[in-house]
Amino acid sequence: MNKKRLRHPEKAKVNVKAPLPKPPWLRVKAPAGKTFNQTKGEISAQRLVTVCEEAACPNIGECWSKAHATFMIMGEICTRGCAFCNVATGKPDGLDVFEPARIADTVKKMGLKHVVITSVDRDDLDDGGAEHFARTLKLIHRKSPKTTTEILTPDFRVSDPSALETVILAAPDVFNHNIETVPRLYLKVRPGARYFHSLWLLKRAKELAPNIATKSGIMVGLGEEFEEVLQVLDDLRAADVDFVTIGQYLQPTPRHHPVARYVHPDEFKRLEKVAIGKGFSMVSASPLTRSSYHAAEDFERLMVVRNLKEPYIKTKIA
Repeated sequence: MNKKRLRHPEKAKVNVKAPLPKPPWLRVKAPAGKTFNQTKGEISAQRLVTVCEEAACPNIGECWSKAHATFMIMGEICTRGCAFCNVATGKPDGLDVFEPARIADTVKKMGLKHVVITSVDRDDLDDGGAEHFARTLKLIHRKSPKTTTEILTPDFRVSDPSALETVILAAPDVFNHNIETVPRLYLKVRPGARYFHSLWLLKRAKELAPNIATKSGIMVGLGEEFEEVLQVLDDLRAADVDFVTIGQYLQPTPRHHPVARYVHPDEFKRLEKVAIGKGFSMVSASPLTRSSYHAAEDFERLMVVRNLKEPYIKTKIA
């Protein structure tokens, strides 16, 4: 698989500074073990891409050792250049029409109880890749009907207006779109996105399918103020988001946005308590929290909290 790294000009503008030393609470075990190697082998054999590898996730050892993985569809090259992200940026190849089937086959072979599907941004496609998401979901539902599905989508900001409806009609159990950071930092951290568009996307998903579980995540340590994070939480609740994740930003390379500070675990506990008080059904806040970290366990807990007896959320366009 071609691992050539292309970078967006925005990333080159980030001043290279000596990184802050990582605190002890961010130390993780090196990936190893039989199940880890089996998961890696299966993903490699099917020529699939995971965000676990592409985004250099610190939890890859733990997740793959439990046979959990987050599949990234539509290639390894993103059309945007977010300053926090380790995924390659440039001109993507055409879509692999056989990829949805390979993912569905892998989900079945691995016996996954819950699967997370995400993607690169594909602003080069008219629908932003919405139909590719839908085909992947439909094949997973067909081949592994007991597997619950979670999608982490791009914002479809420059796509056909029907893109969101396309993925919602494919009946994911969880619709996730990350807000990522506070609005003040968007131009530096997420220049191709718009804060209020992302909020609209989350709100619209709930309007289209009121019973769907919606989810979003934010990183801290990028230079935001505590009060700004509280405002983001208020905005997400106003968009009727059910589940929020809050994790520590980790700088992938010296060319990416620097870490402004490492947030202490006690502050994450405070944020979790505040978020619960604001009305979220589920909150995951810790230094190592990521969008799909413990996704299967969290979805089971969310079902209990929302009093859902059936694992599949029936969706219907309003």
